[in-house]
Amino acid sequence: MSGVEARRLDVTDRAAVRALVSRVRPDAVVATPYRYADWAVTADGAAHIAYAAAEAGARLVHISSDALHAGRPEAYADDEPPTPVFPYGAAKAAAETAVRAIDPAAALVRTSLILGEGSPQIQLCRDALAGRAALFTDELRCPVDVADLAAAVLELVPSGYAGLLNVAGPDAVSRAELGLLVARRAGLDAAALKTTTAAASGLVRPVEVRLDCTRATGLLRIRLRGVTELLAA
Repeated sequence: MSGVEARRLDVTDRAAVRALVSRVRPDAVVATPYRYADWAVTADGAAHIAYAAAEAGARLVHISSDALHAGRPEAYADDEPPTPVFPYGAAKAAAETAVRAIDPAAALVRTSLILGEGSPQIQLCRDALAGRAALFTDELRCPVDVADLAAAVLELVPSGYAGLLNVAGPDAVSRAELGLLVARRAGLDAAALKTTTAAASGLVRPVEVRLDCTRATGLLRIRLRGVTELLAA
């Protein structure tokens, strides 16, 4: 990308994070530490970034996840406390706790499945259509377009907004329904989609997780598009 300098960084190394942020002296930091099964990256890494940003006086926007909720039929409001039911959700909850303690002025964005060309979520759908994976029919999320999410984050940087904010699409769909939308968009055989249920998988996961984004809709200029619009054929 023109005008962008990339540097590799181990976010589990607090001294390295601090040194890089101190050297660059950014006006803002968008924190996206993530490794699905790695507490040190997801939770400790978030704390290291928050400490470094605070020391540098940088505006911090931390990207969190709907995975820290247990799941229920009703939508979750922005400020509802985490109720994690699996390790990744617990790591994201711990990350939020650390960030809020270190930098009360930080904005924390709770989002959902992030979609874009070549994204892991789209690839998983393609794998299920090819019989290499199976999508849950009983696990609901509110997918968001990566460009919409990025635009929302860019708005939050100068806004001064502090605290939690749900930023996700308005459509709640199952992973299997997402797969069908991908099939239609790509002209693939929807009948080939391999499905299962979270219950049958034996995995402990949040099932129905809907995010109420009323606050974000009123705060942000960007219109958060639903997945049915994003993947319209």
